[in-house]
Amino acid sequence: MLWTELERGYRNMWREMERLERSLEKRPPVSGTVLPAADVWVAEDRAVVAIELPGVDPEAVEISVSGRLLTLSGERKAEETIEGAAHYHQERWTGKFSRSFKLPFTVDSEKVEAKFNRGVLKVTLPKIEAEKPRKIAVTTH
Repeated sequence: MLWTELERGYRNMWREMERLERSLEKRPPVSGTVLPAADVWVAEDRAVVAIELPGVDPEAVEISVSGRLLTLSGERKAEETIEGAAHYHQERWTGKFSRSFKLPFTVDSEKVEAKFNRGVLKVTLPKIEAEKPRKIAVTTH
């Protein structure tokens, strides 16, 4: 009796795993709004944001700065496929993306620099002069 129940449970588990595998094969390609991975560093005089955008045309990226808010957006287009072929398996994302970062200081938007290298966009955001710390000289009488 115990072995029969174990065998039934084992067969049910395998049927469920096969059903799950079939459903994963039918899922649509990865697309839509995504959040590419990003790192943000903050120093005394600037912030640097690095965002992974492999396969994205740098011309398709928009960068805007307003006060303390940096917004990066764009689109990664799907690659051309073999004529008449359908995706068999797809993990790489396509579609529009948008990331916003609130920084701990106001950015000097006139001095922002953006460089794209090996699929990573690095944006350097200098702090406005008025918010930079300055040393005050102490005088004696």
